Amino acid sequence: MKTFRGIVLFAHGSRDARWRAPVEAVAARIGALAPDVAVRCAYLEAATPDLSTAVDELAGAGVQAVDVLPIFLGVGKHLREDLPRLIDAMREARPELALRLRPAVGETPELIEALARIALEN
Repeated sequence: MKTFRGIVLFAHGSRDARWRAPVEAVAARIGALAPDVAVRCAYLEAATPDLSTAVDELAGAGVQAVDVLPIFLGVGKHLREDLPRLIDAMREARPELALRLRPAVGETPELIEALARIALEN
């Protein structure tokens, strides 16, 4: 089976379905820019799928390496404690799958730059 890269965009979640639109727009853009990359959205709470389900879907599609990208601006308890526990549990359940937890998008210089530029627009 073909090995390809997988990305999970991991966000907090909300009961309001409109909240998901920006996360799903990022997923669609990744698909347009890199059609060979399998991308899924996953949510911590109040929305589906959860992280484990999204990772299982990617593994079922033949992905052997998954990057989990937290779509969070700040790093609070969820990212410091909850997410590493979820990643550890998935690594234990799927030792054949390479899981990499990336820094939250809010910590990246690129997003900080983009937000500053948006703020400065007239």
